[in-house]
Amino acid sequence: MNPQATPLHSVSVAGAVVREDGRVLAIRRADNGTWEPPGGVLELTESVEDGVRREVYEETGIKVGVERLTGVYKNVSRGIVALVFRCRPESGAERLSDESVEVDWLTPTEVSDRMAEVYAVRLLDALRVDLAPTVRTHDGRRLL
Repeated sequence: MNPQATPLHSVSVAGAVVREDGRVLAIRRADNGTWEPPGGVLELTESVEDGVRREVYEETGIKVGVERLTGVYKNVSRGIVALVFRCRPESGAERLSDESVEVDWLTPTEVSDRMAEVYAVRLLDALRVDLAPTVRTHDGRRLL
């Protein structure tokens, strides 16, 4: 097969960081003002779990323990596969970064109110009690 004919995908990771009171960590992005779980592109040489820890810490100042995969989400319009992991906060304090203009611990209702569907579902899926990861496809705006 022609290697040029094979579409390339980007892999991103995000942390669904859940506090003992059930609130989840979220950022308001500096580049577009949207609320999302902390995360970003997985670097070529790092493990998936290290990528989650790095992204959450860089964007929020919170160090986390990675617990389990809660969902796989594919943006078909941009060719991005996002792996979302439930995490627990271990240390650190909320702070802003070049990528985040606001950091907050949200209730599930606030997640639904503040986030676009394709990002809210990532955190809400992580709050489910069953252990099976969810697999979803979206177009960048809506679930398909």
